[in-house]
Amino acid sequence: MNKYEFTFLLKEEKDEEIVKKLLASLGVTIANEKKWGKRSLAYPINKLTSLFFFTWTIEHEKAKMKELKQKLDFMDNVERFLILKEDEA
Repeated sequence: MNKYEFTFLLKEEKDEEIVKKLLASLGVTIANEKKWGKRSLAYPINKLTSLFFFTWTIEHEKAKMKELKQKLDFMDNVERFLILKEDEA
């Protein structure tokens, strides 16, 4: 399994549980969670000026990352997300 840094922005803090359920259904392991809280945005996203920021370290198979990204794209709760592969040093 590969490690990834998963950063995402939500309208409501309670929507974090929906993201957790999605990851669990795909067999993703959450190694570390960091909540940044509600932050103001430099520019509006879908007419929103502040969102809740989260950064998690997740473990998942590279072959199944496409499926995860597709499901996140269709979630209305997730405004933006970024998944970066961590270096294996």
